[in-house]
Amino acid sequence: MNKYIDIHSHLNDPRFDADIDATLLRMREANVASIVVGTDRVMSERAIRLAEAHSDIWATIGVHPTDNHTEVFDEPHYRKLAEHPKVVAIGECGLDYHWPAHDGWPHGEANEKKRQRELFEKQIAIALELKKPLMIHGRPTKGTMDAYEDIITILKKHPGIRGNVHFFVGNIAIAKQFCELGFTMSFTGVLTFTHEYDEVVEFLPLESIMSETDAPYVAPTPHRGKRNEPAYVLETVRAIKKLRKEEGELVEHTLRANAHRVFGV
Repeated sequence: MNKYIDIHSHLNDPRFDADIDATLLRMREANVASIVVGTDRVMSERAIRLAEAHSDIWATIGVHPTDNHTEVFDEPHYRKLAEHPKVVAIGECGLDYHWPAHDGWPHGEANEKKRQRELFEKQIAIALELKKPLMIHGRPTKGTMDAYEDIITILKKHPGIRGNVHFFVGNIAIAKQFCELGFTMSFTGVLTFTHEYDEVVEFLPLESIMSETDAPYVAPTPHRGKRNEPAYVLETVRAIKKLRKEEGELVEHTLRANAHRVFGV
């Protein structure tokens, strides 16, 4: 049994193509397993192929709110992908109000938010139908919690939905609301170079926390500036342990147990 679980990586990203075997070797030497996340049809199918080939990798399938504006969501195809036994969640899906705002809302703010909400609802429907959790992406407009607030409003309309909010950047008030809905929140190596989320990590019940890398993005200290990879989730776990009052082995055990409870890995 792996000691650490990176519950959100993108080993399906082409940036790993040239050295995927070496990356997986480093992951295994660090005693890490990983969930590889789909962000559109191509990346979802790549995630499944990786999961099929490796016993310590699982997949999610879904469409990120802003990564691929051109894809038309094919519900029957995604439902079929979601039925795969190694697919452990739907997503990453959700709402991202940061990049569209940054880009000047090219299709208009109201239209863009409507498009994202409808896409999110379609993926929630598949998750509920197949009884699989969500892997949620939420990114608010800078200085607000707006995307998280809208995600919470949508989730409240769907009793029984469950899952994880990945790369959580919300405040304690938002974290409390996700806890009340039964959702966990995962944290990245950002914890190793900023104290912005320390209070949230300290506030949350340990049973509501998971560890991730979001590789190849946001490599932790001491790897900043390099491509991130699942082996580096150890740095995230160390940062969580440093912030918590519980004994270190309890933190590690609970992070693994949380991944098993939510995703079955």
